[in-house]
Amino acid sequence: MLTALDVVVLVVYGVGVIAFGLRAGGRQRTTQDYFLGGRDLPWWAVCFSVVATETSTLTVIGVPVVAYFGSFTFLQLAIGYLIGRVVVASVLLPRYFRGELQTAYAFLGDRFGDTTRAVASVTFLVTRLLADGVRLFATAIPIQVIARAAGLDVGYPAVILAIGVVTAAYTYVGGLKAVVWMDVVQMGIYVGGAVLALVLLWPALAAALPEALAAGKLTVVDWGTGGLSEVLTQPYAFPVAVIGGAFFAMASHGTDQLIVQRILACRTLAEGRRAMVWSGVVVALQFALFLGVGVGLWAFYGAAPLAELGLGRGDELFPLFILNEMPAGLRGLLFAGIIAAAMSTLSSSLNALAGSTLMDLVERLGGRRPDEAAALRLSRVLTLVWAAVFVGFATLFTGLDNPVVELGLGIAGFTYGGLLGAFALGLLVRRARQADALVAFAVTIAALTAVIFGVWWSGAAEAWVWAWRPSAEDREAGALSAVAWPLYPLVGVAVSLVVGGLLSLRHPAGSDSAPPRADAAPPRSAGGAGWGGSRS
Repeated sequence: MLTALDVVVLVVYGVGVIAFGLRAGGRQRTTQDYFLGGRDLPWWAVCFSVVATETSTLTVIGVPVVAYFGSFTFLQLAIGYLIGRVVVASVLLPRYFRGELQTAYAFLGDRFGDTTRAVASVTFLVTRLLADGVRLFATAIPIQVIARAAGLDVGYPAVILAIGVVTAAYTYVGGLKAVVWMDVVQMGIYVGGAVLALVLLWPALAAALPEALAAGKLTVVDWGTGGLSEVLTQPYAFPVAVIGGAFFAMASHGTDQLIVQRILACRTLAEGRRAMVWSGVVVALQFALFLGVGVGLWAFYGAAPLAELGLGRGDELFPLFILNEMPAGLRGLLFAGIIAAAMSTLSSSLNALAGSTLMDLVERLGGRRPDEAAALRLSRVLTLVWAAVFVGFATLFTGLDNPVVELGLGIAGFTYGGLLGAFALGLLVRRARQADALVAFAVTIAALTAVIFGVWWSGAAEAWVWAWRPSAEDREAGALSAVAWPLYPLVGVAVSLVVGGLLSLRHPAGSDSAPPRADAAPPRSAGGAGWGGSRS
């Protein structure tokens, strides 16, 4: 049960978040201040903000579950993540900072046309709603554990609404600067809480270390089992995790406005690259920390099944330990850390969604840009609108039983393939035009739908089969498994390049549509300079 001290800690944290966020944001005079923090943020703060944004509650409560039932093989994804970030830092960031690319989707507008830009932006909006809706729902899980232990009937929607209101408050006033500095604070809280939990779990883990080694709980590299076709269904097989993780990172950190927006808030290209690459290192360390917590829980509970612990889903495991085993005060602080992880992601999404809506949809499709004061007012209104939509979407996932970390990443990978594919088509296929890009994008989304929901590997028949979302019983009886989720972006890129490349052959070579020149003037946005415009 939570003590009075725990409640005080949670209340102080909630009030402190709003106060600090409002102070850190300062006064916002332009949309450049609101969406890019005046482009004067230190690289290390941006680095931590990137990590806090992509970490969220999915990592805090979801990754320990992966280790509890598995091993450290999830860490292989971090290798791919780092490789992908190095590619983005080397290839894409120079274009953003030179002004060739203004927003992640402005490039597609300049390269193909406003229709392609709008399609990509809407895809980003839908992806963020679904993926971050899962993250917001994940935060309600530990709160639900607390309420159930206290005998209170507090539903997920009420918890989700409370978190949404607090987060929207400081994001509405302080913009990106408030978001970034709050991310730094919130990351310190949830990482510190995880370290404390690992310290408390260490005696049990040390005693069970021989059993953990024998059970393969500390295994990092797993090459997979069976032939190549079977390996493709195993998300934590080394080639799948590393290659898929690299493409996942290229999509999320090179074409997703949520991350690109933060990097453009750095002062220089060198600092942007530093923030990008070091965020991959920090994420790997975080993965290792939370996987360690998961193995510690495995040792502490003696590998007990969920039913024996009275749990309905694995994501309640870590919150159960916090509630029953953490000292008073520290228990409240760790729950505050879990809430902090969700708020950091939600605030980032609200700011990025408002920015993309304003600059990629309202300005482009409306035909003109509002004056600076009107644009800033509209940006704040859009922030509140998206906060309300987020709360609604988060309630859609309350009936699902997948581990939330895999659910969130799988949803993101669904559309990342289409976005990265469109980006690659624009950069690599010079003669491709807007019609080619739109058709390739539509075919890619359809292909990913088939891959995710319809194409399965039957171990018994040793063949790929068509089975539209088979039940758990059917999968178990027929040894069916889907293509591993880390490969979704790679599949998307391959389909986009093949389809778009073939369609582009219709156009004469002499009429190639070349990518925008380095000296091309960026469109007026974010205070007249463009999100990625040249800097003095």
